[in-house]
Amino acid sequence: MTAVLDFADVTIRRGQATLLDTVNWTVEADERWVVLGPNGAGKTTLLQLASAQIHPTTGVAAVLEEVLGLVDVFELRPRIGVTSAAVADRIPRSERVHDVVVSASYGVVGRWLEQYDELDHDRAESLLVELGVRGLSDRTFGTLSEGERKRVQIARALMVDPELMLLDEPAAGLDLGGREDLVATLSALAADPTSPAMVLVSHHVEEIPPGFTHALLLRDGAVVAAGPLEETLTEENLSATFGMPLTLGHEDGRWTARRAVRHR
Repeated sequence: MTAVLDFADVTIRRGQATLLDTVNWTVEADERWVVLGPNGAGKTTLLQLASAQIHPTTGVAAVLEEVLGLVDVFELRPRIGVTSAAVADRIPRSERVHDVVVSASYGVVGRWLEQYDELDHDRAESLLVELGVRGLSDRTFGTLSEGERKRVQIARALMVDPELMLLDEPAAGLDLGGREDLVATLSALAADPTSPAMVLVSHHVEEIPPGFTHALLLRDGAVVAAGPLEETLTEENLSATFGMPLTLGHEDGRWTARRAVRHR
C-alpha cells in the first residue's frame, strides 16, 4: 500500500517555540486517522504540514510521495482536500452553494469568470446528493446552518477527487444533532473503499466516526502514541495526552471519555 503521508523525525520551530518535536508518522492510502490532543498540542501545525502549507524545520516530510522542499507545492495542493474554519471563512457568504462546490475544480474560493463543463456541474451535484444537501444547491452559503456548511465544505473538498482528505475539527460549533449527523456522514465516507485516505483532527473522542482505523495522540508537539485505533486509544494514553486521569468507554463503534472519579 502507498504511503500518502510519511514524516521522518519532523520538527517545526517558530522562534524559540517548538510546535512539532521529532514526529514520525506514516499514513497509508486505505487508512482513516483521527488526531487527538489538547489545545496547543500541535494538531493544526501537523495538518498545515500535511496540506503542504508549511515545510519542516528539520526532518523529512513526504506528502503523496513528494518531499516537501523538493516539489512545487502549487501542483501538490490540488491533490489534497481540506476542510477547516480557515477555508470556510474565505467562502463569500453570498456564494451559491453549487458554485462553492464546483469552484474547487479551479482551486479558487469565490466563483468569477472561470468556465466549467457539464461533467464539473454533474459532479458537484452528485456530491451534494451524497452529502445529503442537494436541496441547498441554489441557496447562498451565508444562509446555511453550521451543520449544512460543514457538509458543503466536505463536498467541496471531494470535488477534485483528492488522494488525501484532511478535516480540521469538522464538528466544531455544531450542536448535538449536527454533530451526530456529521459523524454519520464521515462514517459512511470512511466505509467507502473509493474514498481517499482521511485524517480528522479533534479534541473529543466522541467525534470519532465508526470506521476510522488509526489514532495519533499529540501533546506539546510530540507523539504520545500512534497506531491502530483500538490498540492506541487507551485510558493510559488518553490520560497522558490530556494531562489528567480519564476513563474511556467504547460501545457500538463510538467512544466516550470523562475525568476519572477517585473514591475516598
